[in-house]
Order: sequence, then C-alpha cells, then structure tokens
Amino acid sequence: MPTSLPGGRLAPGASITPRTLTPVTGPPLELPDPDPARLTHLQFRRFAGCPVCNLHLRSVVRRHTELTAAGVREVVLFHSPAAELRAHVSELPFPVVADPDKRLYVEFGVESAPRALLNPRVWGPLLRAVLRSAWTIPRHREHAPAAQPHGGRLGLPADFLIDAEGRIIAARYGEHAYDQWSVDEVLARAGEAEALRSGSGRS
Repeated sequence: MPTSLPGGRLAPGASITPRTLTPVTGPPLELPDPDPARLTHLQFRRFAGCPVCNLHLRSVVRRHTELTAAGVREVVLFHSPAAELRAHVSELPFPVVADPDKRLYVEFGVESAPRALLNPRVWGPLLRAVLRSAWTIPRHREHAPAAQPHGGRLGLPADFLIDAEGRIIAARYGEHAYDQWSVDEVLARAGEAEALRSGSGRS
C-alpha cells in the first residue's frame, strides 16, 4: 500500500518525523507519544473560535476519560497564532497547538478549499454551531472568533491516529468543515490497533 497519496496526503503506514510540540498552555509534548501503550489522535482543526470546531471538541471533552482509558492521547492543532488561540482553548483537558504558518498542515497534506463551507452536508452542523455560539458568546462562555480569522475560513479538518513509532495507523481527510472522526470512530480504530498489536504479540 502506498504511504503517500495525491496532494501530499499521508496514507496509513506512513511514518512521521518525531518532534517536540509546544501547546498554547501546558508543557511541551513529544510527537509521537513515546509510551508504546498509547496512541496519539492528532486533530487538525480550523481557526480560533471556529463554531463547528467548538461543537466537535465539546463532544471530545465529554468523553475524554473514555479516550484516555483506551490509551488515546488527544492533540489538537489550529492554524491561528498562539496569542489568539489561547483564550479559546484554555479550559480544554488536552493539548492544543498553534500552527499559524501551517507547516504541519502542509506536511500532513491538510488543505483549505471552498467546499469546506459549500458542501451541503456541512450546513446542518454549521447552523447548529452558529446557534450554539449565539447563546454561549453573549454569556461569556465562549469567545467570538476574529472577524477575519488567521489562515481564513476555508480550512478542512483531518484526523490521524499515530503509534509510538511514529507510524500512521489510520487517517481521515475531511471533505467539509464538519467532516471528522466521532469519538466512537476514534475508539473503534484504537481498538482495532490494539487487537492487531495483541495478535502480533502472540504470534
């Protein structure tokens, strides 16, 4: 199976370059996670305060304990500067990394395109997200995004599950702004990876 796809996308089996990431809050972290018992779910999101990103991340927050118990470490990237992003994510229970120059976005083949907002499948989640923000922002439960977000509004999400050796176990490139793995999908892929690892250990 090829490990690279058109447009610079990475396929399962590809290996990433190890590095240290600096979250907007909290200590630096290693990617991949050096603990062989843990996988990293690397999420590429959009801009600081993105309503659909917030909607999705709240679902991850609600089930973060389940993910941790399954050996999954969440790491989330945004293409906004750290100073702009910090106020939006300070209460999240997992590391959030700013990549305003989109260096990792380019390296992982994560794109921006008009279909992020023009795909009809995003309109329902987008409406829910905007209505939610219209309730939370005036009550100071969330911060409003910038009028002109750094990196634009057309970013597409992407998800990667990465093992301790830096190998991509599974990947998903979103076709619109709300096209990402659910928590159930992350847990299912982590379970499949554990089953394969356990099976290899017995052989």
